[in-house]
Amino acid sequence: MKIALIGYGKMGKMIEEIAISRGHEIVSIIDIDNQQDFDSPAFVSADVAIEFTAPQAAYGNYLKAWAKGVKVVSGSTGWMTEHGDDVRKACDEGKTLFWASNFSIGVAIFSAVNRYLAKIMNEFPQYDVEMEETHHVHKLDHPSGTAITLAEEIVENIDRKEAWKEDTTDKKYLRVDHIRRGEVPGIHTIRYDSDADLITITHDAHSRKGFALGAVLAAEYTKEHQGLLTISDMFKF
Repeated sequence: MKIALIGYGKMGKMIEEIAISRGHEIVSIIDIDNQQDFDSPAFVSADVAIEFTAPQAAYGNYLKAWAKGVKVVSGSTGWMTEHGDDVRKACDEGKTLFWASNFSIGVAIFSAVNRYLAKIMNEFPQYDVEMEETHHVHKLDHPSGTAITLAEEIVENIDRKEAWKEDTTDKKYLRVDHIRRGEVPGIHTIRYDSDADLITITHDAHSRKGFALGAVLAAEYTKEHQGLLTISDMFKF
């Protein structure tokens, strides 16, 4: 498979390494200083572009790739509020985007456990639930896209929570706290606390390799599929 990379930071370099190890070819690498390469024959030849950039750049990158007929896999977050409807419409009209707030296989499993546990805990109002996420100091957005996805899954399945919110003591909201520390790849912890006991589930990423592998697996899946795709489509959880 021919892959283009959009964004060539730590994540992009790791994706490149894993893609090559799986027998794929990197035909184009686009970063801040060579945006003109979206128009290059090399980029146009790609089966899929894997995009990991800043939230303010992501949607524009999708448009540039789609204009060249290239499918996109993206892990960029923060664009959904402003451009979510536009992306869904474009995918309904024939464009392809595989988007995930987190490509880790472990996080996909953790998310499935989170949804199942929330359904159970909906029947036990004596337990209050809260979430904490920890990431490296370079991550400026908060909560993380993964935390938002997990929080939305909880709110969807627990009737006593109206929505999620940061820095709140109001019990009708799911409290989501964020910590930025060192070079932590990502830790997400969900706690159900009662007077009698505490139930905790945690996903603790050891490195970015799990995210990079998941992105390459998503690209392999995207090559053969169309529309707006998600981790749930790939893993059938």
